[in-house]
Amino acid sequence: MTGAAHHLGWVGIVRLGLVQTALGAVVVLTTSTLNRVMVVELALPAMLPGLLVALHYAVQVTRPKMGHGSDTGGRRTPWILGGMTVLAFGGFLAAWATTQMAAQASWGILWAVVAFILIGLGVSASGTSLLTLLAKRVAPQRRGPAATVVWLMMIFGFAMTAGVAGQLLDPYTPQRLMMVSGVVSVAAVAVTALALWRVEPVPPGPAAASRGTVPGAALDTTGFSTPPTTPTPNQGLQGAGFRAALADIWAEPAARRFTFFVFLSMLAYSSQDLILEPFAGLVFGWTPGESTALSGVQHAGVLVGMLWVAACTGWGRGWMRSLTVWAVAGCVLSAVALALIAVAGLVGPPWPLRWTVALMGAANGMFSIAAIASMMRLAGYGRAQREGTRVGLWGAAQAIAFGFGGLAGAGASDVARWWIQDAGTAYALVFALESVLFIGAAVLALQVSRLAAALGPSADEAMPADPIRQSATVSGLTAATTPSVMAVAAAAPGGGVARPVSGVGSGHAPAHAHAHAHQAT
Repeated sequence: MTGAAHHLGWVGIVRLGLVQTALGAVVVLTTSTLNRVMVVELALPAMLPGLLVALHYAVQVTRPKMGHGSDTGGRRTPWILGGMTVLAFGGFLAAWATTQMAAQASWGILWAVVAFILIGLGVSASGTSLLTLLAKRVAPQRRGPAATVVWLMMIFGFAMTAGVAGQLLDPYTPQRLMMVSGVVSVAAVAVTALALWRVEPVPPGPAAASRGTVPGAALDTTGFSTPPTTPTPNQGLQGAGFRAALADIWAEPAARRFTFFVFLSMLAYSSQDLILEPFAGLVFGWTPGESTALSGVQHAGVLVGMLWVAACTGWGRGWMRSLTVWAVAGCVLSAVALALIAVAGLVGPPWPLRWTVALMGAANGMFSIAAIASMMRLAGYGRAQREGTRVGLWGAAQAIAFGFGGLAGAGASDVARWWIQDAGTAYALVFALESVLFIGAAVLALQVSRLAAALGPSADEAMPADPIRQSATVSGLTAATTPSVMAVAAAAPGGGVARPVSGVGSGHAPAHAHAHAHQAT
């Protein structure tokens, strides 16, 4: 499925973006709206929704298993739709459980735990397979713009649902909450089903191959059609269980190193998320409204960074098309911005904090989109039919980092403030440590790029190009996202026989591994 005839056009990409929009709509209700209801309307401890959100991240360690399931079956659509159904049911169950907490807190919390486990499982199944489908069906030159389109549509799902739900829930009643949650859940499943209709070709069966009717079959010298060498869905997976597949992936040096890159970059990204607004309030004396507006500045910067990378990788020339350039640049600029915020903690109010935060947002947007697009490129490298497992491994790494990062950042700031009496100096130390994490991520990105370059371009990238463009394509592999993320291995040019990964003999099962988190959803 590497031929141009099988690549998605922009309509197909937007259709998959609608799935991401639906996913974002359900997730924002459970992680944001229910959070507020529990803390404000029900006067429950803020730790409760925090632990439930952390639980849904922890459950996403199942992403590699979900991806392996879609690899084995050869199709992603059933996993996307099935995962969305589980996610929607979990979201509705979470809303119902929240309404029960007013009368029987322990009973409601018990059901909320079940609901957030389902939410984590649904995100794992649908998100991993959606990313894998994008990786397999989007042409190389469209991966940066496609990643931007899909993730902007997810952000639109967040914003639209939060805005509409906020209007419909005012004034709050349990009945209104159930109605809004039910409508969003049903709409999410319906939109997903319609968007996925015939977007993924059904793999040809053995009978079709024997009749020579497989798409792409060629006529030999006798006039009879010869099936193409592209593997059947289960080829390469026969006799190999999940643990064997994961071991294969972990043995790939580039894939293993990229897993660490995803974890470190997302840890650095998420660890500043919960402390930026308190920092603005304690050190700069800003009001809650002013500090909240600072988050808007950061998000606007993220949008600018995403659009810039999409434009450069989609329509730029030479080095501007390299995903590696923007992944490394995004990590380095993020480190610089965090170092400047650390200086702001020492200097105080004269520092132009808004501009510094805008720079950090733009840098974050650059590396996150480069990461997603890199994942789409790397998912096909290495042993055949491991794309879903690779994407799942990277997704799990991102989810763990994202869940742990927020707690680590907040905990580190508390410890620093206890150890160092001056709040500005304490926050400066924490931001400086986060800056070092981004530098480490940039180094890992370069290492992954070199390892991937040794493998050569994937089959769908074997196209004429100037040397700069070609080297950029080969090395364009790094980055971390919002969440979700990359993969390492591709079929050899001309057919379905996978190239051995460096250091792994072609006659033996290699071992590999990976990770994601989610930019949520």
